[in-house]
Formats: sequence, structure tokens, C-alpha cells
Amino acid sequence: MREFPFFGFLFSMWLLMLIGGGIAVIILGPISITGFGELNGMISSGIKGLVAIVLVVLWILTLSKVKNKIFQKQIKG
Repeated sequence: MREFPFFGFLFSMWLLMLIGGGIAVIILGPISITGFGELNGMISSGIKGLVAIVLVVLWILTLSKVKNKIFQKQIKG
């Protein structure tokens, strides 16, 4: 039963990856910017890239907090 926290961490990691992929495909994919002439593609790509980087940082912070809680529980008991 000591493996359960590790599997919980793996489950949360996979869940966050699936949610992030869904956000990237469903929300970020259709974003298009108009009104800037030839820079439309570059601006929309920059926005998509920036949002994707922010999501990655949020996912890493979330997984770090989950990992710390799991290891604190393991150390205490």
C-alpha cells in the first residue's frame, strides 16, 4: 500500500497532461488574430506560445506541490 502515493502522483501528472493537451487543441488552436497585415500569424503564434509556456509553468508548480505533500506524508508516517 506504500506505492499508492506514487501512483496518485503519476495519475495527477497524466491528468494534467491530458487537460493541458485538451486546452491546447480546443482553446489555443483556433485562436487567430486579424488586423495586423502580414504579422497576423506571428502575433497569434506568439500568443499561443506564451499561453502554452504559462500553462507548463502552472503544471510544474502544481505537480511540485502534489509531490511535496506526498513526500511529507511519507516522512511523517
